[in-house]
Amino acid sequence: MVRIGITGHSNLTDTTAELVAGELREILKEQRDDLVGVTCLARGADQVFARVVLELGGTLEVVLPAADYRERKVKPDNAAEFDSLIADASVRTMPFTESNRDAYMAASEHVLSIVDKMVAVWDGGPSGGHGGTADVVEAAKSRGLEVTVVWPEHAARL
Repeated sequence: MVRIGITGHSNLTDTTAELVAGELREILKEQRDDLVGVTCLARGADQVFARVVLELGGTLEVVLPAADYRERKVKPDNAAEFDSLIADASVRTMPFTESNRDAYMAASEHVLSIVDKMVAVWDGGPSGGHGGTADVVEAAKSRGLEVTVVWPEHAARL
């Protein structure tokens, strides 16, 4: 079994999400028989990754940052997608009552502690706040985890 985690931008354009899904399929297809995808299931990169993992026949583990994550952070236009993906996953909720930057980083640190390698859907820029993509990439590298960066040509953020 190979456990692969994801970190990445939540504000991908629709075209970028399609490009990213194509690259993720190529990266993950070699692992399809024993693939476990580990994600915090945020909108954007995490959900694109989750869909690809399930499409390839893998299993999904979700690490929610806080007890209020669904209620507070999942927007109405993304709720059906979130609910569909989480229904097919095993779920662990971190011991935070409120979703905030500390909870996000703690959830990402937990992901890093249980995976064999990481994929980062990342434009290479700095984090927009504590617990952002760049912070998670740095933490993964400091742990000696292999990090595959995905940022297709013509990719963009909203």
